[in-house]
Amino acid sequence: MQVSVSGDGALGAGRDIKGNAVGAGSVVTYVERQIVHEAAPWREPAWPMLIGVVPARAGYYQHRPLAGELAEALEDGGATGRCQVITGTGGVGKTQLAAEYARAALPPTDTLPNASDERDLSWHGPESRTVELLLWVNGPSAQAVTDAYVTAANAVIPGGVPELNASEAAQKFLAWLATTDRRWLIVLDDVTAPGTLAGLWPPEVAGGRVLITTRSRDAAWNTDSRSLWQVGMFTPDQSAAYLRRALVRLERPGRNDSDAEVAALAADLGHLPLALSQAAAYLVDTGRDIPRYRALLADHARRLAHLIPEVGGLPDAQTRTINAVWDISLALANTYRPVGLARPMMELASVFDGNAMPERVLTASAARIFLGRHRSSLGAAGEADEPDVSGDGVVDDVDAEDALRILHRLNVLDDDPASGTVRVHQLIQRAVRENEETRDHLSELVSAGAESLMEVWPGVERDATLALLFRANAGALIDRGGEYLWQGAAHPVLFRLGRSRGESGEVDGAVAYFASLAVDAHSRLGRDHPDTLAARHENAYWRGQAGNVAETLAAYERLLIDQLRVQGPDHAHTLTTRNEVAYWRGEMGDVTGALAATEELLVDQVRVLGPDHPWTFASRGNAAGWRGELGDVAGAVAVYQELLGDRLRVLGADHPDTLATRGELAHWRGDLGDVAGAVAVYQELLSDQLRVLGPDHPGTLATRNNLAAMRGYAGDAAAAAAAFEELLVECQNMLGPDHPRTLATRGNLAFWRGMIGDLEASHRAYADLMADRLRVLGPDHRDTLSSRSDLAAVQGEAGDSIGAVSAYEQLLADRLRVLGPDHPDTLATRSNLAGWRGEAGDLQGAIAATEELLADQLRVLGPDHPDTLATRNNLAGRRGQAGDVGAAIAAYEDLLDHQSRVLGADHPKTLAARANLAGFLAESGDLSGARIAQTDLLVDRLRILGADHPDTLATRSSLAALQGQAGDATGAAIAYGELLTDMFRVLGPRHPAAFDAFCEMQYWRSRAAADPQ
Repeated sequence: MQVSVSGDGALGAGRDIKGNAVGAGSVVTYVERQIVHEAAPWREPAWPMLIGVVPARAGYYQHRPLAGELAEALEDGGATGRCQVITGTGGVGKTQLAAEYARAALPPTDTLPNASDERDLSWHGPESRTVELLLWVNGPSAQAVTDAYVTAANAVIPGGVPELNASEAAQKFLAWLATTDRRWLIVLDDVTAPGTLAGLWPPEVAGGRVLITTRSRDAAWNTDSRSLWQVGMFTPDQSAAYLRRALVRLERPGRNDSDAEVAALAADLGHLPLALSQAAAYLVDTGRDIPRYRALLADHARRLAHLIPEVGGLPDAQTRTINAVWDISLALANTYRPVGLARPMMELASVFDGNAMPERVLTASAARIFLGRHRSSLGAAGEADEPDVSGDGVVDDVDAEDALRILHRLNVLDDDPASGTVRVHQLIQRAVRENEETRDHLSELVSAGAESLMEVWPGVERDATLALLFRANAGALIDRGGEYLWQGAAHPVLFRLGRSRGESGEVDGAVAYFASLAVDAHSRLGRDHPDTLAARHENAYWRGQAGNVAETLAAYERLLIDQLRVQGPDHAHTLTTRNEVAYWRGEMGDVTGALAATEELLVDQVRVLGPDHPWTFASRGNAAGWRGELGDVAGAVAVYQELLGDRLRVLGADHPDTLATRGELAHWRGDLGDVAGAVAVYQELLSDQLRVLGPDHPGTLATRNNLAAMRGYAGDAAAAAAAFEELLVECQNMLGPDHPRTLATRGNLAFWRGMIGDLEASHRAYADLMADRLRVLGPDHRDTLSSRSDLAAVQGEAGDSIGAVSAYEQLLADRLRVLGPDHPDTLATRSNLAGWRGEAGDLQGAIAATEELLADQLRVLGPDHPDTLATRNNLAGRRGQAGDVGAAIAAYEDLLDHQSRVLGADHPKTLAARANLAGFLAESGDLSGARIAQTDLLVDRLRILGADHPDTLATRSSLAALQGQAGDATGAAIAYGELLTDMFRVLGPRHPAAFDAFCEMQYWRSRAAADPQ
């Protein structure tokens, strides 16, 4: 019989398969000759007997622990040890494992017992694995197994079986196996599937053992009497040991490959034994060194088939290259139901990340359309079949899942439904991509892969691990077919990958990615193409997120010039860039300019987009925010209330933008002084976000952050710290330790730890955070600079005023360099520096610095800005500390009028100024006026802030001190005792304020004891 193969996609099966050709155009031609001769006389067999050919031991063979485990299982006397099945993908060494056991099982003839001896058929111990009959069968087909059984029957059954046909002779041999008292081992190598052995299974008897190798891991292999063994790749140590031996030959003794080079090559080849052997042979034949070979291997323009020996030069008598090994598996898989889907499914899997790809990508609708277009219509017999997929030939998700399971069953890939991921060996992927049939439609394949990724990629990445998986697969797709993602435009997956990097916290990576994408877009599409401009927009955006404020503003301004020229002033993208320019002007410190630019933009957006367009709404929100930053907090609240009404009307209550507006409104209500109201709004908002967005949504996390902080501002610092501790754990789990939101949460937790009095823990947390922000964000990022400010503050609060002054001086120099002199952060640093100078003893220097700062704030921020008002408060206090109490009182009275007008009478900062005024009234000797002022303040703080707010407790402390100063030492001691009880309950016994109250109580108790009157 001769197998003749021709036509597109034709494939002839190798080894001893007879009459089997698969593929379009395949033809099986039988050439038979009948030779008539007399049968040779039967001879008594010589024991031990080997029938078949046991493959020779591979060169530089690596013993694997699995071989010992397999031998122990076969030598087990129980029923489960009598048949073992070795499975694995092509090229992992299944046959070599079986051959190792088989060679050890066939003993020299002089060790066998005589026929008359009583036989022990137990298999316990290594010496007991010896057999008298070893039958090695190359058995990919039932016919091959049957032929081998006929040969064995004629050899071992007295007189042979010449009168029986093949099927009868095979059954006669199986019957002999069941009754003989000789020990035997049958190895069935490369069996296609469990069904191949239907009616041909060797009997389960004490004296017999069966060892099977197969690429299939069908569930049918595993039974009570059979065990399935999965053979994987070499370990890195095994790979290195093999290459070390295989590369050093007598004819080429001069190789000097380093351990690192050997390990890297093994990793490039995925530790696949067959690939290692063929690559080593290629290196020896060509004389190339490992770095050169790795460079060739990484060059996707070169075929894998050109980097291994030709068939005639393969090592260890191999007859197939690694490409051909998997072609056979795919040809077989394509005959399984649903017929014809295995190969196109494998093509899809070949363009993604072989380490792990989401199964949903391979079963998405875009993937299924590709499967349907490239489905083979040939069945097992090479004839056209009716489509057996669902829905009149339409491939549905069940068909796609079944195709994956077929490939899994045949060890071509690993499909893990539990994790929802698929894994494929990197060389299998490459071999599939380099197949001529695949190359003919590679462009369509890559496009289908990209569409599938975009189809299932979550819009909001709530799972950091899943997001990383999607990025890895998008990167692999771009690496393997990026040129096909520029078909007149940039495919959206190119943008999605960069955004995902930035959203995951890899901000610098996003900046670099979009800079490269902009260059590619310019080269492929032209300077003025919309996607080139869009890539520049993304690059500018992520520069801003990285803290490069000045660079970001300059990039957006350059982009705006080009968009005005190319797209016109009314194009949506032009309007978006104008919004960004306005925003980053504000971030640079020009808040007034930002507000003016946003209001101008709003006019154009209403004209072009309409008043109810989401982008128009966004600009209204930005304008409200800038109003608040400029000090018009009440105006910001009013605008946000109007915006909320419009978003409720247009978008609905559950739209993310509507929810975000509620969050902004809560924030500015808190700044307006309604802290309790802000807490209530945040609580209601969080409940709705959990229902609508889920617990992992960035908006939900932001609200939890804001709610925790507002609770602290409402007086419950301990609750704020506890909430931030809980939030930090979730941010680390969901976003990772280096995500900007995680780092920000650490900063908030450090702050509130300080507020509850644990300054040591706060200082340590700030120091660790600054080190991580330096590593992740760089020294000039705004968040890094903020960490330096926080660390300097807690350093001063811990008693190191001089150290705080030095830290703020260094920070000021850097903020001047990075942000400029008029940026709010720079002005805030000057304020902090002046304050710590005063604490360090340089009160006059602090006053002078504060006066200079006030002049600049009036110029930059205006007289009504909260920061300007805060500086006036600080200046009045320092003048009073310097002895000019009258000037301090006058300044506070003037400030109070201004704050009441701008912030409102009940604002916490207005109340704080009243407390300062009362303090200086006492300093001036007006104890009665001071007591009246503090009493009135206590009433208002109880009403506004509540009894447990730290500011309320502080007012009670001031009143107790005034009571003592007025001569009532006993009353002061009692008041401090009552206050201390509440402070212990609210703040804890270790809080500095509680310690101060304790000292005051002791002091007034001693005064009362010394002067009972």
